[in-house]
Amino acid sequence: MSVNKPLAGDSHGEAVVERETVYVYEAPVRIWHWVNAFAIFMLALTGYFIGTPLPSMPGEASAHFLMGYIRFAHFAAGQILTVFLLLRIYWAFVGNPHARQIFYVPFWSGQYWKEWLHEVKWYSFLTSQPKKYIGHNPLAQFSMFLAFTVPLVFMVVTGFALYSEGAGRDSWQYALFGWVFSIWPNSQDVHTYHHFGMWVILLFVMIHIYVAVREDIMSRQSIISSMISGERLFKDRED
Repeated sequence: MSVNKPLAGDSHGEAVVERETVYVYEAPVRIWHWVNAFAIFMLALTGYFIGTPLPSMPGEASAHFLMGYIRFAHFAAGQILTVFLLLRIYWAFVGNPHARQIFYVPFWSGQYWKEWLHEVKWYSFLTSQPKKYIGHNPLAQFSMFLAFTVPLVFMVVTGFALYSEGAGRDSWQYALFGWVFSIWPNSQDVHTYHHFGMWVILLFVMIHIYVAVREDIMSRQSIISSMISGERLFKDRED
């Protein structure tokens, strides 16, 4: 932990509040976060048009390849997301403790659930004093795991399963993900669940952005800038 020492005073003779900064998110985690954000945006945009194609365009069909470009962008973004997800899983093992938080929830810990309940009250405006955490707070960890990490893995698995239909039964995609059709033999069911998963992640993203901005303002600790610099700044020092 690095502490910015208080100065004797500013030009008006007023005391400067001491602030604490802690290095939390390592560079691989931050890079993954922003690459992931871009990939999800591209996947959601192109995936929507794949599920709800554009109206027919005038002229000969051979003169247009718009849906082909949309599908290519979707597949490319999906493969980028998958590669960085695998790297992110690797970093969960070799990185600092904060790199592992989104991959598990300590269900066995009574202290965790006590703090989780406090965060529920804090976000519900039922308590006026936030608790400050170096990494994710218990509710954020819970939400990240159940509403983001699990759906993200589900989207990768079902996405490659759907891709294997075009790649063929002799493809590596079918060899690794063809078992999905043993669970849902009707391909349209997989399409439907994959499409539903997109809305789950988009709903999470909207809540995630709202909460990040809210915490930055109300809890007096940096949230958004932490995913750029890696450091968490506690704006009000607790003595």
